[in-house]
Amino acid sequence: MEHLPTTEAAVTALREIASEYAREIEVTHDIGADQTSRRSAAGVGVTTDPDGSLPHEAFVEFGGSPRVSVRLFPEDDALITVEGVECPDIPRDDVPAFLRSVFGGLAHVSAGSFLSGYRLVVPLPGDRTHKELIPMILLTPWLSSRVR
Repeated sequence: MEHLPTTEAAVTALREIASEYAREIEVTHDIGADQTSRRSAAGVGVTTDPDGSLPHEAFVEFGGSPRVSVRLFPEDDALITVEGVECPDIPRDDVPAFLRSVFGGLAHVSAGSFLSGYRLVVPLPGDRTHKELIPMILLTPWLSSRVR
């Protein structure tokens, strides 16, 4: 697992992954407490955190299939969305491995019982997995092709 101490370091790692998998990438940066999504209570015109730092958030969209976006938060976590399935609270350091699992074909969809439904399963290093419930309405062609 690589250590990504800043949002900029994470964006650089995501650009490398986009290149590795021949994916287009579009990055939007939000810098300052008045711009980041989790700092809405900062007040009008306030751009810094109480410690004087500028929080930096980035939104990254990858081209191609599956549709993947990543919102990198200043708090060292991320929200990754795969084909409309939101995977919240992914540690920033796990984002590259998560994306490599998705783009590299390791991620799959498990079909549970009628009551438990489908889950997106993303293998991570160290015998860990991230599992996210998929509402039936969101079962896109890409997700359907990954059902095991």
